[in-house]
Amino acid sequence: MKKLRRSARLVDMTQHLLAEPHKLIPLTVFAEQYGAAKSSISEDLSIIKEAFESQGVGVLTTVAGAAGGVKYIPKVKTDDALAFMHNLIGHLGNPERLLPGGYLYMSDILGDPATMSKIGKLFASAFADKNVELVMTVETKGIPLAYATAVYLNVPVVIVRRDNKVTEGSVVSINYVSGSSKRIQTMSLARRALPEQSRVLIVDDFMKAGGTVRGMIDLLQEFRATVVGCGVLVETADVSERLVDEYVSLAKLQEVDIKGKQIELELGSYFQK
Repeated sequence: MKKLRRSARLVDMTQHLLAEPHKLIPLTVFAEQYGAAKSSISEDLSIIKEAFESQGVGVLTTVAGAAGGVKYIPKVKTDDALAFMHNLIGHLGNPERLLPGGYLYMSDILGDPATMSKIGKLFASAFADKNVELVMTVETKGIPLAYATAVYLNVPVVIVRRDNKVTEGSVVSINYVSGSSKRIQTMSLARRALPEQSRVLIVDDFMKAGGTVRGMIDLLQEFRATVVGCGVLVETADVSERLVDEYVSLAKLQEVDIKGKQIELELGSYFQK
């Protein structure tokens, strides 16, 4: 490879790190790629680290030793997270979003790549230290959230189905009780989709009583997997019994007045850390 100027090398290294979050990259990889001494690479990384942290891009962690290297961990500054969520809550609070049953229309938000990317980074930041190996969601509205989060954690996505597909092969199916309607429903996951004893992060777009998330937790037991966290975009506050105890929400639907067409939202538990 042609030897790069330091400025070009900094740009190329930055792109490399951003494209491989949570991956430990040995310094020898950069040294060999750019034909530079490890001491020069270390100085470059110090510059990138300072820029990442000052701009709220994330942090660089260094592991010493022969098997060591550098790892980029996406993080979001609290001020940036607050500004983004206040703006999003303003959009979600539009009375035209009200749907029967106290739900909110969110398909336009879930279909916006820029918004999903920011939400995914928030979830990835919240669970950065959980050693997540897979992100799980249930079809269909949770899928954009799952992929956006998985990009920043650099892990695969697993999608739970509402019904069996012949293209999935052998599946594991369970019945679960919907927390809001109290109806018995079914969800399934292909055997080969999830290695046993995986560390799984669950994400979903909306949670009332938490029946769907509870179902995914129970399904994961069939794979002897560990649930390392649960992230929810919007939770409802007016629930008599929550079926899930530990989760991180970005927004909370505090009150809905269908007749008066009023929606009251506030920041979720993400901001109570």
